[in-house]
Amino acid sequence: MNITIGSDHAGVEYKSEITHFLEQKKYKILDVGTYTKESVDYPDYAHLVAQEVMAGSEFGILICGSGNGVSMAANKHKGIRAAICWNKEIAKLARNHNNANIISLPARFLKKSDALKIIETFLSEGFDGGRHINRVNKI
Repeated sequence: MNITIGSDHAGVEYKSEITHFLEQKKYKILDVGTYTKESVDYPDYAHLVAQEVMAGSEFGILICGSGNGVSMAANKHKGIRAAICWNKEIAKLARNHNNANIISLPARFLKKSDALKIIETFLSEGFDGGRHINRVNKI
């Protein structure tokens, strides 16, 4: 499975740990940055992740301080459904009901160990379809 990951300066440590964790599980990871804690503009990385998902990457992972900014920027792209997830239940519903293709994580409000569990849940779940198809198509 191909996954694209990106973050701003607030999420760079999380991005590094998540990338290592997923590579150990044999996921193919494309890291679009940033690579330092030096202040950057989060939309730049959100747009890169969204573009990669639109081009064929199966999922995207975005991390910033609150998860909000990267999610808002990514959701400007047609076909992108970025969901801010702060626990496993929200991640499960984002996939099951909303067919989310990008997960956005709030680095300032999650432990790294919890972020890994949330991502595992997100990647292991599928879209339920059914009554949710029409709703997702209206997004």
